Amino acid sequence: MNLLLAEVAQATQRLADAGVPSPRNDAEELAAFVHGVKRGELHSVKDTDFDARYWETIARREQREPLQHITGRAFFRYLELQVGPGVFVPRPETESVVGWAIDAVRAMDVVEPLIVDLCTGSGAIALALAQEVPRSRVHAVELSEDALQWTRKNMEGSRVDLRQGNALDAFPDLDGHVDLVISNPPYIPLTEWEYVAPEARDYDPELALFSGEDGLDLIRGIERTAHRLLRPGGVVVIEHADTQGGQVPWIFTEERGWADAADHPDLNNRPRFATARRATP
Repeated sequence: MNLLLAEVAQATQRLADAGVPSPRNDAEELAAFVHGVKRGELHSVKDTDFDARYWETIARREQREPLQHITGRAFFRYLELQVGPGVFVPRPETESVVGWAIDAVRAMDVVEPLIVDLCTGSGAIALALAQEVPRSRVHAVELSEDALQWTRKNMEGSRVDLRQGNALDAFPDLDGHVDLVISNPPYIPLTEWEYVAPEARDYDPELALFSGEDGLDLIRGIERTAHRLLRPGGVVVIEHADTQGGQVPWIFTEERGWADAADHPDLNNRPRFATARRATP
């Protein structure tokens, strides 16, 4: 075992003692980041090349600063995104939400599907859809100027139409023409603040986390926005907390002009997102 791998073993224990959920992964990711190699190449780093700054990054992670803030990057599907203070760090759970949306769009008999991403944050969802559905026309909106500093960096050179604004009144020029509306909105109940992981509670922007007493305030608003934007037969896909399984589909009722409202599990088989189709008059 070389020096770096021995240090990684010690770092793993320190992170585990600090309550970090994935100590080995994070210790290796930080080692690779500091030394400019891939995780599978850590064994190739010479003892004389060990960089003591590794322990600075471990100390930051021990304080539960997000791994992605330390490295300045987040991986999402086939993307590498720039992230940091002021923007929500995309989570692996959202990848399954996007996967479902991509399959739904591909199944539509539409040459150039029109897609809207509400509360885009880092731009992860919009960029993934633009990349994986090449002929799509993707529009995204974000309210926070702090978040937009990161969104603009990630979307530089992309074909996504990015706008600053409120998800509740966004894109009036697209009313009735959109094929798919997708969103990962804030959905944590204010009453759950103390139970939120430190990485999210202390570092992600509150605007991207909390939404009323039951966490569903913005989702209720997005339901009306989606109905306004979608063409008849268009689909909405919206992420929610695993504890909200069964609640969100009931927001998309037949009385409000929806059909086929349903919940879907993530890769851990936990309720993760709801979908519905705008009913045909």
